Amino acid sequence: MSRQVSQAIAEYLASRGVDRVYGLCGGHIQPIWDELPGQGIRVIDVRDERAAVHMAQAEAELTGRPGVALVTAGPGFTNALTGIANAHTSRAPVLILSGIPPRPQMGMGALQELPQAEMAGSVTRFARTVMHSRLLAVELEKAMSSCLGNFGDPGPAYLDFPTDLLRESLSGQLPSAIPSLGAACSHPADHEMDRALDMFAAASRPLIISGGGARGSAEALNELLEAWDCLYLDTPESRGLVVDSHPCFVPAVRGRAMREADLVLTVGRSLDYQLGYGSSAVFPKARFIRLGSAPAEVGGNRPGDLELTGSPPAILQTLAKGLRERQSLQDRDWLEELRLKSRQKLEEMHQSLLEQPTGSDGGIDPRFMLGWLRRIIDPGAIVVSDGGDILSFSRMIMTGYRSLDCGSFGCLGVGVPYGVAAALLHPDSQTVVISGDGSFGFGAMELETCVRHGAETLFVIANNKAWNIERNDQLQNFGGRILGSELADSDYAGFAGSLGLYAETVTDPNALAGALGRALEHLPALLDIRTTREVFSPDGLSGLAQVPSYQALNKWDELERSNLS
Repeated sequence: MSRQVSQAIAEYLASRGVDRVYGLCGGHIQPIWDELPGQGIRVIDVRDERAAVHMAQAEAELTGRPGVALVTAGPGFTNALTGIANAHTSRAPVLILSGIPPRPQMGMGALQELPQAEMAGSVTRFARTVMHSRLLAVELEKAMSSCLGNFGDPGPAYLDFPTDLLRESLSGQLPSAIPSLGAACSHPADHEMDRALDMFAAASRPLIISGGGARGSAEALNELLEAWDCLYLDTPESRGLVVDSHPCFVPAVRGRAMREADLVLTVGRSLDYQLGYGSSAVFPKARFIRLGSAPAEVGGNRPGDLELTGSPPAILQTLAKGLRERQSLQDRDWLEELRLKSRQKLEEMHQSLLEQPTGSDGGIDPRFMLGWLRRIIDPGAIVVSDGGDILSFSRMIMTGYRSLDCGSFGCLGVGVPYGVAAALLHPDSQTVVISGDGSFGFGAMELETCVRHGAETLFVIANNKAWNIERNDQLQNFGGRILGSELADSDYAGFAGSLGLYAETVTDPNALAGALGRALEHLPALLDIRTTREVFSPDGLSGLAQVPSYQALNKWDELERSNLS
């Protein structure tokens, strides 16, 4: 059977179960773009290529299957690079396809000519230009396999095609199956599992910390916690795997649990800055068992005393079965003390959320806003958080939900595209985007994409007219010299309304509950909530904005300095 290369690419995507592609049309990719509907693939067209990659990443994060973005050459590709870098840091399986100038024009100063594959190489698992149609099948397969993590960590993979190649005829069949993920299908040796069980049984203060690689392991993780009554912490990318009310979950004493644990089991989690790089300054007493299906989850920064590579659900279930037959040496007094302390602190926090509705400047306290939001939205909602200060508040308050946020890359601007993609992927669940006014500006025009594609998303904008975490840093540490950290008094509700969303501006805390209720009845909707600048967020208080030299937080940085001295 003979068809154009562009049609073969669309057929390949359809054969791999891709049912939607995110992108922005352009001449260099038009041949592929035109073929997608014929293969039953829905095109979610956006207003900026960065948003297309963010949406593809949201699909990957929420479903576990590869998200696909299609971006045009030159500025289309460079617009997408921030999204690609974010997926790279998050280890999200995203396939990015692009076009480049026709081969006869290469090297002559062609329109939108750049060394795109070379530029993408540092932030992808695989980056290649397909120069010959006979290589199409193998290059597509390598790219898809690489983004799934068949050859190491999952993450973005990139392919581009000269536009004249896309118009060439191609004969023959494309591959029919993706190779199995070797790491995910493997299992540690029996002696490694026995050693893990011995380490758990001997630990008096064990702690489990989950990460993004634990997605899909909720049942097995809960089974292990039931079998071995220890302490548990999530991280933003694994939020919701264990319910807030679980007795093992102690988020309010995170620092102390990490400092006092004598055994830490990480499940699908790299030891990046959010976990103090696994440093002995942050975990002074702990041995580590690193469990995961990808290299970054079992190595790096602090190698495990034991590293278990394989399918997290299968390993967790094996551990749970083995631990039921072992006698525990846990320090029950320590366990119960930290559980009680965490419950008390959480109860105090939740009770205090609605006690201070405004600051002295009249702006609504962001904690009050989130407290009401937590009361009103469904327990099964998808919560997207985007910003500086407001992300810090949201991570502390909006626990227990399926969550997406700026991630370890700190990539502001993901809120609107993540929220649109999440609502399209899960139309039966509420999707709520919590965004600062600064970060909202990166993707604000994607509200038009939201309306055009029928994504029923609620956008809650914490509008304090500032990049407030930086503004507070300038007030505290730079002599009060405010420079480039204040924003205009913008009418985001008016902007959203002009694009077809239901929208309100909220200045009175007593009107907040009613506005939230009306917005949820008229999705898509946006609430422009005027918030105070006066409240310091947890990240602001911890010194994250100051960028300490050795660790991300001031307290950890001081401990690290003490270790080095």
